[in-house]
Amino acid sequence: MTVVDGYGGGAMKNWLAAATLLVPLALAGCARPHPSYYQDPPPPSFREIAQEGFHDGFEAARQDVDHGRRLAFEHHELFHHPPVPPEARQDYRDGFRRGYDAFLNRSRPG
Repeated sequence: MTVVDGYGGGAMKNWLAAATLLVPLALAGCARPHPSYYQDPPPPSFREIAQEGFHDGFEAARQDVDHGRRLAFEHHELFHHPPVPPEARQDYRDGFRRGYDAFLNRSRPG
């Protein structure tokens, strides 16, 4: 290394050190954080079919919020055509509606 006007390449070293520290910070700022939502368990009084509906409704609301869609449980295919036997549809729909509402009324993600 040659010394020019009393500088031994210190400016270049400082620049490289600053770049080494700033590049990861700049890249980290580009990443969009994805919020995580924790689903409360369905009420213990729910039958298994209603618990499944609760979970599906919670997920449907989460996806509606994430994708900026209109917030309405009655617009979901699973609500209209539940994947359960005909005699269990009302339980599933009740669980779906409660799960959807539970997501919308949750506290902010942490």
